[in-house]
Amino acid sequence: MKLLIDFLPIVIFFIVYKMTGDLILATAVLIPATMLQMAYTWVTTKKIEKMQLITLVLVVVLGGLTVALQDGQFIKWKPTIVNWLFGLGFLGSQFIGKKTVVQRLMEKGVQLPHRIWRQLNLAWVAFFAAMGTINLYVAFNFDEATWVDFKLFGMLGLTFVFIIAQGLYMSRYMPKDSETEDK
Repeated sequence: MKLLIDFLPIVIFFIVYKMTGDLILATAVLIPATMLQMAYTWVTTKKIEKMQLITLVLVVVLGGLTVALQDGQFIKWKPTIVNWLFGLGFLGSQFIGKKTVVQRLMEKGVQLPHRIWRQLNLAWVAFFAAMGTINLYVAFNFDEATWVDFKLFGMLGLTFVFIIAQGLYMSRYMPKDSETEDK
């Protein structure tokens, strides 16, 4: 259910764009959809994650500029800024605190050597930097409809591929069944 709620604003944005071909209208619908998503999250969990809040602020600011100035260029920057901020956050965790963001998110279910957590974290930094750059390339070198498709399907697909690759990499460092049975 959480995954559906998380993706609902972008799916609504995509549907409105596909039905109308109007990026400004789709953005105008995205803003309240994202606000409602955050309100729902707050009511049901009593917390909002920092990155959700940053995403909301960027949707409101860049989406608001897109609608107010009738210029779709602003909303096209949002995925890049979000990805680059995620990347900076992950990079900062390499130097601040004892654990990286990746380790904090995953260590309850997975035990890995410290150096592997750091490598995975840096892989996420590189992934976020690449995603932000690819978004700009698609946004400003292809037509608007291609960018909208890429925003939903391309970015989601690339993220799934990266997560699968990360899982395969992690599996090399996880204890085998016979090792866990001996303990």
